[in-house]
Amino acid sequence: MCDKPKFYITTAIAYTSRKPHIGNSYEIVLTDAIARYKRMQGYDVFFLTGTDEHGQKIEEYAKESGVSPKEYVDKVAGEIRGICDLLNTTYDKFIRTTDDYHEKVVQKIFKKLYDQGDIYKSEYEGLYCTPCESFWTESQLVDGKCPDCGREVKPAKEEAYFLRLSKYQKQLEEYIESHDDFIYPEARKKEMLNNFIKPGLQDLCVSRTSFKWGIPVTFDNKHVIYVWIDALSNYITAIGYDPDGSSDSYKKYWPADVHIIGKDIVRFHTIYWPIMLMALGEPMPKQVYGHPWLLFGEDKMSKSRGNVIYADELTEVFGVDAVRYYLLSEMPHANDGSITFEAMIERYNSDLANTFGNLVNRTIAMQNKYFDGIIQLPLATDAIDDDLKACAAKAIEDVDIFINEYKMSDAVQAVVNFARRCNKYIDETTPWILAKDEEKKARLGTVLYNLLESIRIISALISPIMPETSQKIAEQLNVSFPTYDSLKSFDGLKAGDKVNEASPLFNRIDADKLMEELIAKQEAKKKEAEKAAPVIEGLAQINIDDFMKVELRVAEIKACEPIKKAKKLLKLSLDDGTDTERTVCSGIAPWYSPEDLIGKKIALVANLKPAVLCGVESNGMILAADCSENDVKVLFLNPDMPNGARIR
Repeated sequence: MCDKPKFYITTAIAYTSRKPHIGNSYEIVLTDAIARYKRMQGYDVFFLTGTDEHGQKIEEYAKESGVSPKEYVDKVAGEIRGICDLLNTTYDKFIRTTDDYHEKVVQKIFKKLYDQGDIYKSEYEGLYCTPCESFWTESQLVDGKCPDCGREVKPAKEEAYFLRLSKYQKQLEEYIESHDDFIYPEARKKEMLNNFIKPGLQDLCVSRTSFKWGIPVTFDNKHVIYVWIDALSNYITAIGYDPDGSSDSYKKYWPADVHIIGKDIVRFHTIYWPIMLMALGEPMPKQVYGHPWLLFGEDKMSKSRGNVIYADELTEVFGVDAVRYYLLSEMPHANDGSITFEAMIERYNSDLANTFGNLVNRTIAMQNKYFDGIIQLPLATDAIDDDLKACAAKAIEDVDIFINEYKMSDAVQAVVNFARRCNKYIDETTPWILAKDEEKKARLGTVLYNLLESIRIISALISPIMPETSQKIAEQLNVSFPTYDSLKSFDGLKAGDKVNEASPLFNRIDADKLMEELIAKQEAKKKEAEKAAPVIEGLAQINIDDFMKVELRVAEIKACEPIKKAKKLLKLSLDDGTDTERTVCSGIAPWYSPEDLIGKKIALVANLKPAVLCGVESNGMILAADCSENDVKVLFLNPDMPNGARIR
């Protein structure tokens, strides 16, 4: 007997700073669906997830909460694991970076890399983003802020150990260019090569001395091992890697078949992680898939905005399978997806209650009504039956292609399309009319057999997506839980077997009533967020309606000149996306010369009342920051932003 082929799949480990919202939960559900499908196909699957629990941010949060860092991460890690379980995910291991075995192996990895010269001691001076725990140079900043999260950075200087990324730059570049599928989708690969690798890699800071909540460096106890060597190593420590001799489990499952991660951490997984593995002499993961984000409407979820939705709240209203279904059906494989209550209710009623639920309920009800539930031999065939069978085969083929390409929303749509075809088949064959004619009983039995067999196939195809619903369908059909082999033919049901009673899978939702309830809850959240927002002493508070009156637009400085008799004013000629050039006077002459500004994109307050300054009519205001009494910096925007675009 041949061994099963292995399939090792991982999520990124969740950072234990806060309870994860539904956007964070998408990744674990996506990974679970892929893992379930591979198991159904007969693979020996190992599915890893877990939590990243060290770092300065955790230390600060714990201090604010009045608990130790370990107590803090124990609580949040428990919440994260609870959400994984709530969403019915079938992970094989949940690693925590505070696990003893992980910490010991990470120390060995650090020592090995140091001993062979891939890690060296130096001093770091740069700009540090605490939320991202990343150092940046001035040239890497975007508008003077962290290029990853957009937050403020602060100057920092400390002794540190560094990983020689530069030593492996050429090797990494050649590897990525010769392995087309390593970074997926293609756009992420181009971004990594053109924006980060080819311009030149700087060596990576891999230790810190300014905080203590981390894994100590064994040979220099002033230092703790910095986030990336600690966090990224989880993919190999979890399955038994050890520089002194790895386990059989590691030898069996590594390299990973795919790392499923968010698009915002592709750089770490396709630059830092591969170089770590090269330095250790270990194989590369086969693929890194950087999935898009799930937004609330058009915005990223943020507690401060009051638009955060949590998995437990959604499952309480819609049920686990409906939440899984929405996450997997609504997220494109390359572009950001969106979650709104309106869209979720619409999907629930149209796809789940109408398309799937109605198909299963009325077919099994008719089988019980017309044949006491006993499945008939399909003897009286018709050409229309062949079309239904062809649609079934197409759905099976499409689902396999799409899931293997991580195009889960396309896979879901393929099943929905087949279910719709089945409902159309009912309308075309009119079983209720066939039932009135005794001579057409054989045809009626065949039609219902074809429908039941189609439902059996649908049950198998949705099992990775909605496992509980799949099980309920199998129980109503009175068949065992679906397997992949059962999809190979359109004759899985046995004549003479009896189906069970029909039971609704999804009850329709009263959309208006539920929306009222959900909006009320969301408004309450916003009010709580507003109350929790820090109040800066002496700063007037405005509400959202006041803020929305301010219209901010992207504008390009086309020309700039001093204003006579005005020491501080510059006259700016702006292209704000309209046909008319706009003139704005700005008091930035002490800090900028005209040639510094021409061609730059700035943020324009476009609906400010005109004012005459030193004889020049100024139509608007540009945004700048008072960095100190003697320093003002204009807020420059990304040059790719289109003129006239509204800033929200």
